[in-house]
Amino acid sequence: MKMKGRIIYKGAAEGEALVSKESIGFLGGIDPKTGTILDEKNEIFGKSIKNRIFIFPRGKGSTVGSYVIYQLKKNNAAPKGMINIETEPIVAVGAIISEIPLVDKLNENPVEKIKTGDRVRIDGNIVEIIK
Repeated sequence: MKMKGRIIYKGAAEGEALVSKESIGFLGGIDPKTGTILDEKNEIFGKSIKNRIFIFPRGKGSTVGSYVIYQLKKNNAAPKGMINIETEPIVAVGAIISEIPLVDKLNENPVEKIKTGDRVRIDGNIVEIIK
């Protein structure tokens, strides 16, 4: 299945999906050293975004979240790519300065269509689920 969206940061990435149905706050919500989800209220608590295609509705919280995404990249704990329903500035800036492919506004809701464990490819503005 292929979906088309808007490019926030252009690139290509492929990997296993990790999907959160809830918005993510990077500052305090994700360990910048390991990529582990620290938010106990999130259904993916304790899982790592490292080397995954990280799919979540949108970011939330402090603007320092952009720097947390950059720290994840520097610590080799970042996702290979990210997909949002709608990207807000915190996540957009973090992806751009960290050179992580990021797509949003897909023609299908990625949080509903993609499941954790699916193999996903991002190539520019195209997102493909590879089963």
